Amino acid sequence: MFMASSSSSSRPGWDYDVFLSFRGEDTRKNFTDHLFTALQKAGIRTFRDDDELRIGEEISLQLLKAIQESKISIVVFSKGYASSTWCLDELEKILDCRHTTGQIVIPVFYDIDPSDIRKQTGSFAEAFDKHEERFKEEMEKVQKWRKALVEAANLSGLDPHSIANGHESKLIQKIVEEVSSKLNPRFLSDDRPLK
Repeated sequence: MFMASSSSSSRPGWDYDVFLSFRGEDTRKNFTDHLFTALQKAGIRTFRDDDELRIGEEISLQLLKAIQESKISIVVFSKGYASSTWCLDELEKILDCRHTTGQIVIPVFYDIDPSDIRKQTGSFAEAFDKHEERFKEEMEKVQKWRKALVEAANLSGLDPHSIANGHESKLIQKIVEEVSSKLNPRFLSDDRPLK
């Protein structure tokens, strides 16, 4: 089941302003929940998959459709993100939409360094050791996930430690401002790129 806020800010051709990609075990009940609520309050129509973790299932067609029909994707990278094949499939689809439909992708590095994602070290290395064991016969899939992570980690993004010294509420406020400026640039005078 998913939750989406209603808003008049959706553009023709887009069912959602924002698609939230996140590892439920890591951030569902804290950061991502607060971010979703803040986006809703700002009138930003947001898709968040609320189903609990589905082990061994493939990403659903409904989820793929929601990604495709979103103008912006916010990817909340956390330590456990790469351990979920579901998240990796989402990320691959998000980046595909970035190339084919011009979807805007905003990475949020939540308690993880972008270099760990790019180089697949730390918890990302552990996750890929397991993926390579599990998908021995499908190494092409694993390589696609690796490539998607590198591409996403190279995008300009946000992290709590570089904004207001780690205060999550300030980071959430900054994300809402960035999304609003991308949806309604004429209403905001400050159009600086993400740093």
